[in-house]
Amino acid sequence: MPELPEVETVCRGLAPVMEGHVLASVVQRRPNLRTPFPDDFVGRLTGRRIDQLTRRAKYVVAYLDDGQVLLIHLGMSGRMTVIEPGAGVLPDAGKHDHVDFVMETGVLVRFNDPRRFGLMALSHVDELATHPMLAGIGPEPLGNQFNSHMLAEALAKRKSPIKTTLLDQRLVAGLGNIYVCEALFRSRIDPLRAANSLSLSEIDLLYREIRDVLEDAIKAGGSSLRDHRQANGELGYFQHNFRIYGREGEPCITPECDGTVGRLVQGGRSTFFCGKCQH
Repeated sequence: MPELPEVETVCRGLAPVMEGHVLASVVQRRPNLRTPFPDDFVGRLTGRRIDQLTRRAKYVVAYLDDGQVLLIHLGMSGRMTVIEPGAGVLPDAGKHDHVDFVMETGVLVRFNDPRRFGLMALSHVDELATHPMLAGIGPEPLGNQFNSHMLAEALAKRKSPIKTTLLDQRLVAGLGNIYVCEALFRSRIDPLRAANSLSLSEIDLLYREIRDVLEDAIKAGGSSLRDHRQANGELGYFQHNFRIYGREGEPCITPECDGTVGRLVQGGRSTFFCGKCQH
């Protein structure tokens, strides 16, 4: 599933061609994805200007000029690809091309989702904070509300393992399995340690490594393990920079460490770690 850096990368690719532009037409090719499309989905979007396009947690969020807000979740395999009008004849829709957004400039943004675990919903700006998809989600890890003091307060109440705690979207928004593994390795924190056992200095380091690994991944266009592509169709390449994730059985990359990367399952997700470095 695309995690925060992948969704952020998609948003940054879409913003130049969608933000400030009018949806000249919308094509909806099926009644549902993971959930049904909103009633009159095409009619409510056609002719509307996208005033702002941003990200909240793992959602693409488009604020429209009439107060509506379009929420898009990419699910497991969703992609949004920009097709410029200068590229020649626009390609015909394929089997898994479920929605087309055609801007007044002629740019086509195509939503493709083979597994159909993605979704699209419409809300109103006044109701966005209480929308079922967003209500209760914690602060953005790259935003000003997320800091080491806030993280320390939140972890002090948690006895669960730090790895599973950080995946709780109520604590912090958008952190996914890959980047939690990487941040814990960079911080040399055992993923099995109780969250409330971390010292203030450990929490401060963890906070900084969470932000750093996310920013590094965004700069690299995200991680393309299976389905993720940037809005221009290119693969992300942060997977080539993984220090721990997916490296089970390989030597630890920490200088002078002779440990081997291990794997365990926490909350149904694979955790990769070095038993010597992370203690």
